[in-house]
Amino acid sequence: MKKKIEKALPKIVGKLINTSSYFSKTYAANKAMTLFATPRKGKVTPEQSVYLKSADTLNMEHDGLNIATYHWAGKGKTVLLVHGWESNTARWKNLISVLQKHHYNIVSLDAPAHGNSGGDTFNAILYAEFIHVVTQKFQPEIIIGHSVGGMASIFFQKKHQLPSLKKMILLGAPNEFTDIFENYTSLLSYNSKVINALEDLILKRFGAPANTFSSAKHSTLINVDGLIIHDKKDRIIPINDSEAIHKNLKNSKLIQTTGYGHSLNNDVVHNHILEFLKS
Repeated sequence: MKKKIEKALPKIVGKLINTSSYFSKTYAANKAMTLFATPRKGKVTPEQSVYLKSADTLNMEHDGLNIATYHWAGKGKTVLLVHGWESNTARWKNLISVLQKHHYNIVSLDAPAHGNSGGDTFNAILYAEFIHVVTQKFQPEIIIGHSVGGMASIFFQKKHQLPSLKKMILLGAPNEFTDIFENYTSLLSYNSKVINALEDLILKRFGAPANTFSSAKHSTLINVDGLIIHDKKDRIIPINDSEAIHKNLKNSKLIQTTGYGHSLNNDVVHNHILEFLKS
């Protein structure tokens, strides 16, 4: 019964928002956008909090929002870790252990509305600005981004062109924002009034239409060595997203794995990362 309710809930919510659109498209669009941008999980758990105490923590700021930042000092090159949706810095625990053995200087941040960072809602544009604030202090040579953290890393570098950045590693990163948007509107069965109002809201809020926000398009303006890893059976982000990014990101290598899913959190992937960092 619980599973049936959980399965039906998106459609029920969608119907309520659809109904509200006949009274106010603006109200419906704002409700739909808030629902889309609000993570259901990703805050730090007690167990994760214990692990994160192993880092030096810093609280930075962008537009009045706290940016929770973590630093594991090392004598080697600086690596910035950028997690994905409904996650936080603790997801990097295994990779951090590997990088520490090779003496890398490791920095990570929590995304907007995730982990210990501030905010109630998330978007990749805001995340890119969080990344910018952190990079100004730590000047990383390497960025490793998972899922939408990879997309935000691309948006960041395209806009800010950090001179110190030499390598970028993308793990299961999405390509087109419109694909994510269409999956969401389909899941909730929004009507054309809501969808059109959402598109207008995106244009108003971010100053550009939804199809502007493309990892592959932005990658043409990035000049770093890239490693792109994506699992063939990723059920969250299709592998053709990484293929499109690879095509446009100069000096990039694409590794396709099998059986590691979207998380790509295992020794095989970590070894690929180490090999690339040492090259």
